[in-house]
Amino acid sequence: MTRSISTAADLVVRTDDGAELAVTVEEPRDERGPTVVLVHGWGAARAVWHHVAGRLLTAGHRVVRYDHRGHGASTVGKDGITVERLGADLAAVLAQLDITGAVLVGHSGGGFAAMSYATTYRTEAQARVRSMVLLATAAHDRKEPAGEVKMMGNPVFHFALNRGPVGRAMLRQTLGENPSAAVAESNRRMFAGTPRKVRQAYFGCMGEMDMRADLTTVSIPAVVIAGSRDKMIRPELGAVVADSLPDAEFRIAKGIGHMVPLEAPDVVAAAVTEMAAR
Repeated sequence: MTRSISTAADLVVRTDDGAELAVTVEEPRDERGPTVVLVHGWGAARAVWHHVAGRLLTAGHRVVRYDHRGHGASTVGKDGITVERLGADLAAVLAQLDITGAVLVGHSGGGFAAMSYATTYRTEAQARVRSMVLLATAAHDRKEPAGEVKMMGNPVFHFALNRGPVGRAMLRQTLGENPSAAVAESNRRMFAGTPRKVRQAYFGCMGEMDMRADLTTVSIPAVVIAGSRDKMIRPELGAVVADSLPDAEFRIAKGIGHMVPLEAPDVVAAAVTEMAAR
């Protein structure tokens, strides 16, 4: 796909605890829609949105995407990693770039960040966000077993992830029906590229996360999409997110696993186009 970019810039947003967040801003040749802010999941990076961003640029949207603290080119900062801190990081990106009226798209842990922002910075969010697209995410019940959290930091697990065929096989359960070789390899590279201690901290930070009650006070329109083959965050957890929000619709993407941005960029772009009109 031809990417309809007139300009692209890499920026750094510095948070109040000293983290440096790597941000990419892409401007379309013909801007016809609102800005779209893309927030990736844990163990990924802003590169996960490559194909989604291309479609959005062609549709005339300015696209902003950034690496979570500790991921990609972003540093960790002094406060460490909590769901609340990730909501504050998103607030910093939106404020520094002075974004208003945006479509906010969050995948998996990026959805946690988007919901944390919308519930904690409620008044500000009303001005900066016109609508949300939440992908393969949950508002509660994501406490990871201690053994799984420990595995994320295990050096042997990390070594295996960096071995192409073995790493792809280990992450196969994150994908749906018949993923392409390119999708499987891109997924592996990003997950393996996340420092193991960072990955462990992210998977361990969910604790007793429960945003359901707070979401009932968020009036931002939303669509929540879950892959029918998602084994990481069960689709019924996405349905709870939609039920908790006052103005939200829940949809199932058939045959898709957890990595919706990689597996179904057309589905994501179509949902953004729809929500941009809200």
